[in-house]
Amino acid sequence: MRIFLKVVEFESITRASEHLYLTQPAVSIQLKKLQEQFEIPLTEVIGRKLFITDFGREIALRSQRILDETEGIRYVVDQYKGKLSGKIKISVVSTGKYIIPYFLKPFMDKYPGVEISINVSNRNRVIQGLHDNDSDFSLVSIMPEGINIQNIQLMDNNLFLVGSSQSTSKTKHAKDLEKVTLLYREDGSAARKKMEDYLLQNDVNVSKSMELVSNEAVKQAVNAELGYSIMPLIGLRSSLINKSIKIVPMKGLPIVTHWNLIYSRDKKLNPAQETLVEFIKETKESTVQQYFDWCQPYLDS
Repeated sequence: MRIFLKVVEFESITRASEHLYLTQPAVSIQLKKLQEQFEIPLTEVIGRKLFITDFGREIALRSQRILDETEGIRYVVDQYKGKLSGKIKISVVSTGKYIIPYFLKPFMDKYPGVEISINVSNRNRVIQGLHDNDSDFSLVSIMPEGINIQNIQLMDNNLFLVGSSQSTSKTKHAKDLEKVTLLYREDGSAARKKMEDYLLQNDVNVSKSMELVSNEAVKQAVNAELGYSIMPLIGLRSSLINKSIKIVPMKGLPIVTHWNLIYSRDKKLNPAQETLVEFIKETKESTVQQYFDWCQPYLDS
């Protein structure tokens, strides 16, 4: 059933075998053995392309439920043995990768039987993953609308205007940004939305701009003196330490949002997920103090 689910996911025996680190004949044999249990075809080949039949997709859904229940039995056994286990899926906006490991490490040290997977993506995909129940938790800096959620506020997210340390451009007022190239994150990014809001509020008419798909790409562009951007402080530590990037003081900055770990109010949390919620609530302040006190001097200046 596990092999069949991969064939359904990729609609390809070749790709399924690559993902499972099995040979194509091994996957084909297992698929044939499963097919022998049914009189109705699970798959069909048209023009050398593999297609999953409607019946096959129904069997895939039920197979996933069976496998989920099988894993659930293992977790129940672990619980009766006094061992916490389970799976936790967390989707994280790209800048969140700079903070989520620090909140999870002490939990993982204490509960090594819990399996945690982290998916880093842009805000739109992160919210969609929570909506579709592909993620148990999401880490965001702007709360989503239209979803009934619970949240744990972890820490502030401060966004500053930054430029290359070598830049000689005069940028003292917001209107001065009309004279330089502005570097944006892609559509769907929370940082981009806040940057656009700031420019709109200060009546800045953008004349030159560039769009990049990640914080790291924006930092490299700033470092190369391509332009300026409004970025979260949390992702700038190494660049500020090596002085490749500087914070440019400007009225109305920093913009302050909050990092929140969110999850659906309607979701029935398993024991591992419930324990994570309580653990983070208890340890978040000490985690911020231990790992993020380096931010304070930039906030005080």
